[in-house]
Amino acid sequence: MKATDTGESIAETVSGLIRQAVGDVADDTDLRMIEGVDSVKVLRVIAAVERTYDIELEDEEVFALKTIDDVVRSVRAAVEAQGL
Repeated sequence: MKATDTGESIAETVSGLIRQAVGDVADDTDLRMIEGVDSVKVLRVIAAVERTYDIELEDEEVFALKTIDDVVRSVRAAVEAQGL
């Protein structure tokens, strides 16, 4: 991740990674309710997002994530907490 990434850039990157894995879904779709998407797939996507931004989300937070919007908010908060 670049230090110049904006909130909008984070949203685009995160949603792109998720949509690559689960298909074209709305930002507020419950990822766990998508046919063919199980908890393992969701965890793999979250791991890819964490690697992309060199962050680590807390397990409780990860298991509470339901939508792309939720993931974007968590990533933004983690990135801001690191001062990136």
